[in-house]
Amino acid sequence: MSDLSDYRKSYDKSELLETNIPEDPINLFSRWFHEAEDFGSNEEVNAMTISTIGLDGFPKSRVVLLKKFNEEGFIFYTNYNSEKGQAISENPNVCLSFFWHSMERQVIIKGIAKRTTESTSDSYFESRPDGSKLGAIVSNQSEVVPSRDYLEKNLEQLEKDFESMVIPRPKHWGGFLVTPLTVEFWQGRPNRLHDRIRYTSQQDYSWKIDRLSP
Repeated sequence: MSDLSDYRKSYDKSELLETNIPEDPINLFSRWFHEAEDFGSNEEVNAMTISTIGLDGFPKSRVVLLKKFNEEGFIFYTNYNSEKGQAISENPNVCLSFFWHSMERQVIIKGIAKRTTESTSDSYFESRPDGSKLGAIVSNQSEVVPSRDYLEKNLEQLEKDFESMVIPRPKHWGGFLVTPLTVEFWQGRPNRLHDRIRYTSQQDYSWKIDRLSP
C-alpha cells in the first residue's frame, strides 16, 4: 500500500473575494479560463472532466475537451451512441469540472445537457482536420473491437473511399450543450481555508451568490 499522507502543498497564489467578482458566473469563468491560458503551463486549458450516471446506475467520469462557452452554457462534442452519449440521453444531469493546477483553481459546473442543433454540429465538424473527421466515422465509440489493427485497417479503407471527397458528419456524432444550474469556483488558499464561491441559477435568470465553507 502506498501511503500518501505526507503529500502536502501550500496554496497561496491568489484569492477569491465577493468584492471582486461579476454578477454572473460566465464572466468569471471567462476571466479564469484566459488567465490559465495566459499562464502558459496548461497544455489543454479546455480539458474538462464530465461525470454522468451510466445505464448501469454507476457514475462515470472522463476527460473531454470544451469547444465553446457563452451565456447559454458549455459545448463539447462526442459520439451520441457512445457510453457517454447514451448515459446523457437517459439522464441529462451532468457535472463538468476543470482543474487548473498551476493556478490552484477548480471550477465545478452542475447542469443539464442537451444536443446542439444539427447546424452547430455540422459547422464544428467541418472545421476539423480530415483525419479527425474519419476517426469519428470509423470509431463505434465504447464498443469492443478485436484489435488496434482492426481500427487502422478500417481507417485506411475510409481514407481511400473519401479521397478528394467532402467528408460528411455522421448523424450519430455531434455536440452537447450543458446549461449550468450551479457553478462553483474554488481557489486554493493557505491552511486549507480555500475560497469557494457558488453561483446558483434563479428563475428570473439572475444568479444567487454564496460563499461555501472550505
